[in-house]
Amino acid sequence: MTLAGSRTRRSLVLMWRGMRAHPGTYVLAVSASALFGAMTVGVSRAVGWATDAVVVPAIAGDEAARGRIWVAGAVLGAVALTLALSVAGRRVWAGYGFADNIADHRSALTTQYLRLPVSWHRAHPAGQLLNHTTSDAEAANGVFNPLPFALGVVVMIVTAVVMLFSIDPWLALAALVIFPVTVVANTIYQRYMSPAVTRAQQLRGDVADVAHESFEAALLVKALGTEAREEDRFAATAGDLRAANVRVGVVRAIFDPVIQNLPAVGTLVVLAVGTWRATTGDVEAGDVVSAAYLLTMMTVPLMAFGWVLGELPRALVGYDRISEVVDAGGELTYGTRRLPTSEGGLGVRFEQVGVDVETTGLEPGTRTLLDGVDLVVPAGATVAVVGPTGAGKTTLVSLLARLSDPTRGRILLDGTDARELAAGEIPAHVSLVTQSTFVFEDSVRANITLADHGAEGSPSDEQVWEALRLARLDDTVRAHPDGLDAPLGERGANLSGGQRQRLAIARALVRRPRLLVLDDATSAVDPRVEQAILRGLAERSAVPGGDAAGTTVIMVAYRMSSVALADTVVHLDDGGVVDVGPHAELMARDPGYRELATAYQAEAERREKAADQAGHDDELQEAAR
Repeated sequence: MTLAGSRTRRSLVLMWRGMRAHPGTYVLAVSASALFGAMTVGVSRAVGWATDAVVVPAIAGDEAARGRIWVAGAVLGAVALTLALSVAGRRVWAGYGFADNIADHRSALTTQYLRLPVSWHRAHPAGQLLNHTTSDAEAANGVFNPLPFALGVVVMIVTAVVMLFSIDPWLALAALVIFPVTVVANTIYQRYMSPAVTRAQQLRGDVADVAHESFEAALLVKALGTEAREEDRFAATAGDLRAANVRVGVVRAIFDPVIQNLPAVGTLVVLAVGTWRATTGDVEAGDVVSAAYLLTMMTVPLMAFGWVLGELPRALVGYDRISEVVDAGGELTYGTRRLPTSEGGLGVRFEQVGVDVETTGLEPGTRTLLDGVDLVVPAGATVAVVGPTGAGKTTLVSLLARLSDPTRGRILLDGTDARELAAGEIPAHVSLVTQSTFVFEDSVRANITLADHGAEGSPSDEQVWEALRLARLDDTVRAHPDGLDAPLGERGANLSGGQRQRLAIARALVRRPRLLVLDDATSAVDPRVEQAILRGLAERSAVPGGDAAGTTVIMVAYRMSSVALADTVVHLDDGGVVDVGPHAELMARDPGYRELATAYQAEAERREKAADQAGHDDELQEAAR
């Protein structure tokens, strides 16, 4: 999608691509515009004919000429009606083309956003991504509003030039002097406008990014009382954007009057030359009127070209910003293989898996997150992944949902390389629940099924209730008068942190995954509730013929009471596997794991004591009242 070459070539390619995308629409738009140009010239010729054949003789007392006045009126009326219809057609079809091109770019951006891995999204602020689909898409297509008009009135210019030369070569040369002046003016305009509009488009993205961050951090801003700082931060960025837009406006304010006034200057030149030619008897008065009117009519095509030239710098910048996303590399590729349909869990195997990432900021360069990971997880097993902060736990489990691919090695699911699976296969068999959950402003049912109620293939209400039961959220939902139709606020504002996490677990379970990945997904859940959820999953997996019999569970855990429920524990540190085995065996043979487990247990006991003390204090205060 990226444009290459000189500014002129890039501009021509941009306009050609837009018209080629919707050829039928633009053929109609340009044809209507061409008809408009022809009819505009026709008006000038009709005015000249009416002046010479009807008006002047009628004023001189010619009775026959006076009798032809109605003919002149009918001719002018027919031309004017055709002119009006051509204007309407050109605007309608140009509007369709403009809207269709914007829709194409927004669809291309959205498709690419879905293709690109999470690592790419983490490096690009959400505000900038939103700006690409709004301001940049509109900027890239702004040129397509006046473009059909400008192309169509080429007919008008050619016809007018031919007619001018047929009237008198000297009048024609006097009129055409405005064209080289227009080219020079546009060259100067492009030199100043391109950097100005580039700066403005970049700042639009910055404003969107700052606003998005402020909205996302509303709770933090309110809690810490930093409203004034956020206001100043937004005002500074908005002020920069205002200054950039003013700069763009100043440049256009200088350029537009030049283009609009050139025909008026040319008309004065034509009148001067025409007066001289009329006094020598080389042209008639009607010829001078026709020539002056033709040049006056050329104001329209010159303005149309001015609009196109005025929009091109902004269009090129917007298009370039869109193409950077659409042409971005790193999207995941898929094969054609499929996993067998089974109620049993997925077998997982890591073979010499390594992950390297490019970093910026305080430590730019390449950082190794995982290195040489070999791990086998039997189908139906429950595995806990533990390790200190930065050990690579989240990176490890995110690979299972194929949010990204390993830099080295491979991951096998039931013996098949994950990269060879067809698109949609992994989401159909693997569910990932992270510590940070997202809740849509919709009903409980819609948040769990992520589908319209009653839609084909969506989970039934019975399946939703079963998922809620396993997530230990069913009692809370039943207590609400609306049940599954209970509305949830934006990002689940009317739920506690633990309830949001349990909702996310229910959302994963309702899909009956063969592999359930929990990345510290119960960190905000009460320990007793967490134990009940994990035991429920284990009991369900052990029931032959159950909906998720034998589901493989891999969880990142920090509570030793939860870790002890796992069949196998994986001790991860510094991007590598230190030891693998049951909790009791690791406690006996792995000093690092034993130290980690002791620290986890001490922290859990401290939190429980703090919670008990808080409850005891509440009881004393209640008794005192």
